[in-house]
Amino acid sequence: MINKLILEIKNMDMPIVNAMKVGFKISFVLCLFATFILSLYNTYPTSHIIYDSSLILFRTGLFFAVSSFMSAFVINKIK
Repeated sequence: MINKLILEIKNMDMPIVNAMKVGFKISFVLCLFATFILSLYNTYPTSHIIYDSSLILFRTGLFFAVSSFMSAFVINKIK
C-alpha cells in the first residue's frame, strides 16, 4: 500500500508536485505561526480568544496540507 503511494508520487507531473510542495510550505508556516501563538498563550494566558484563534489557525493549516495532498492526487488522476 505504501509502496503504491510512493510510486504514485514519483510518477506525478512536475507542476503538480510543485503545487503540492507550495501547499505544504504554506500549511507548515500556518501551523508554525499557530504553535507560536499557542506558546505565547501558554506563557501569558491573557485571553481565551487568542487560544481559540490559534487552534483554529492550526486546524486550518492541517486541513490545507491534507487538501493540497489530496487535490494533487485527484488532478494527477484526471490528467
